[in-house]
Amino acid sequence: MNNNSRSAAPLRVLIIGAGFAGIGLAIKLRQAGIEDFLILEKADEVGGCWRENHYPGAACDVPSHLYSYSFEPNPHWSRKFAPQAEIFAYLRHCADKYGIRPFIRFGREVSEARFDAASGQWQVRDAQGETYQAQALISATGQLSRPQYPRLPGLETFAGPAFHSAHWRDDLDLRGKRVAVIGTGASAIQFVPQIAPQVEHLSLFQRSAAYVLPKPDRAYADWERRLKARFPLLQRLDRAIQYVHHESRLLGFAVVPALMKLMRLRTAYHLRRSIDDADLRKRLQPGYPMGCKRILISNDYYPALRRDNVAVVNTPIREVVANGIVTTDGHLHEVDALIYGTGFAATDFLAPMAITGLDGRELNAAWREGAQAYKGISVSGFPNLFILYGPNTNLGHNSIVYMLESQFPYVMACLQRLQRDDLRYLDVKAPVQQAYDQHVQQALRHTVWEKGCDSWYKTAAGRNTNNWPGFTFRYRQQTRTPEFADYDLVH
Repeated sequence: MNNNSRSAAPLRVLIIGAGFAGIGLAIKLRQAGIEDFLILEKADEVGGCWRENHYPGAACDVPSHLYSYSFEPNPHWSRKFAPQAEIFAYLRHCADKYGIRPFIRFGREVSEARFDAASGQWQVRDAQGETYQAQALISATGQLSRPQYPRLPGLETFAGPAFHSAHWRDDLDLRGKRVAVIGTGASAIQFVPQIAPQVEHLSLFQRSAAYVLPKPDRAYADWERRLKARFPLLQRLDRAIQYVHHESRLLGFAVVPALMKLMRLRTAYHLRRSIDDADLRKRLQPGYPMGCKRILISNDYYPALRRDNVAVVNTPIREVVANGIVTTDGHLHEVDALIYGTGFAATDFLAPMAITGLDGRELNAAWREGAQAYKGISVSGFPNLFILYGPNTNLGHNSIVYMLESQFPYVMACLQRLQRDDLRYLDVKAPVQQAYDQHVQQALRHTVWEKGCDSWYKTAAGRNTNNWPGFTFRYRQQTRTPEFADYDLVH
C-alpha cells in the first residue's frame, strides 16, 4: 500500500493518534473488512503516552492483565504491574500482528479539521500542509498527551537543563548534580526514587501531598507465565478477578464514601511505617479528602524521601532564577537541573487542533465552559466526529482499556449505519447531549472527586470534565449499541 497516495482520495475513516485507542479501533476496522482508513500519528512510532513517558521507573498502576486488550492477552508480562518498556513493546506487537502499520502516516500532527456539510466529509490538514478527506473523523489523542508546564515567574531565565518528565532527557547524566523536581504526582513518585541515589541533592517542591498506598507489585515466576501461555483460560480468570477487585473500589469513590475512611487508614499506616521523622511525616500528610485527587501507589517513594540528600520543600515558589529556585520565604535553592513532574493538560481535549463543525462552529467555543460529549463520544454540531477516551470517560478505579473496548463497538455501529443507509452524516441532537451531560454531572456531585479540592480532573472553573462517575459495566451497557433516535440522520 502506498501511504502517500492514500491522502488524495476520500477515506471512509481518519483516526488521529496511534496509542491504545487508535490501534484498537484500527484492528476492529480491519476485522470488519474496512480498509479505507488512515491513522495520522504526530510521532515516528506507535504507543501514545507509553512511547512518550519513558522516564526512569515509568510503569502502569493498573495490573498488566487488565491493562491490555481483551482480544490480545499477553501471558509474558514480567510483573503484575507492567513497566513502560513492556507496554510500549506490547503496542508495537499489536500494530505488527494485526497489520496496522501500513495504515499509519507517522510524523503527521493534525493542525485543523473542518466539516463540509454539503459533501458530508471532514477536511483535515496536518502541520506539513497536506490535506485529507474522510467521512468520519476519530480522535484517539487521549487525555494525557499534552504536558502541562508550571506557570512560574522567571522560568525562562534558568541557566541549566529543564525538562518535563514526558520529555525525559536520556542524554543528560544527572549523577552528581543538584536537581529540583517540581510536582509530586503520579510520574514524580515513580522517577524520584530512581534518580535520588544518583544525584548530589534533590529538592522536591510539593504544592500538596498525595495519598500513597503500597503497590501490590511482584515479578511473575517463569512457571506462572508458562502456565498462562499454555492455558489462556487461567489468564482470563486472572483478568476477571482483577476487574472485579478494581470495580469494587468505586463503592468508596461514589457509592459509600465512608469506605474511604478505611482506605485512608491504610495510607496513614503506610506513611507512618515508612517515615520516622515526625516533621517530614507531617509535611507528607495530605490536607484534602482522600480520593478527590488521584490516589498513588508506590513502595519506594517514601523511602526515597528519607534519604539524606533529598529535601521536601513545602514553601511555595516565588520565582525561578538562573541558578535555582527562590521560595516565598526568600530562600534560594541552588540547582543545576530542573524537572517538571506537573502532569498533563487533561481538560484541554483535542487541543491544540482547530476543529470546525456545522455552520462554522468551533469546538473550542462549544467547550468554553468545559468539554462535554454524549457518552463521551459524540458532540452536537460536529457530525461524524467520534472521540475515544473523551470527556467523562476517565477512571479513578479501573482500566481505561476496558472503557475503550466499550467504545469501539459503538463507533463501529455508527460507521456501519452511515454506510448501510447511505447517510451524509449523523449528528447527536443537542437536547440529548444536554440531558446526558446533566445526568453525568449530577452523578459526579455524589463522588469523592467533588469533595473540595482542585485536581487534573477539573477545569479552572471546577467542572469535572474527565471522570466517569459510575461502574464501568454500566458504561458498557450504555454503549453496547447506539440509539439512533438520539441522532439526526441526514441523507
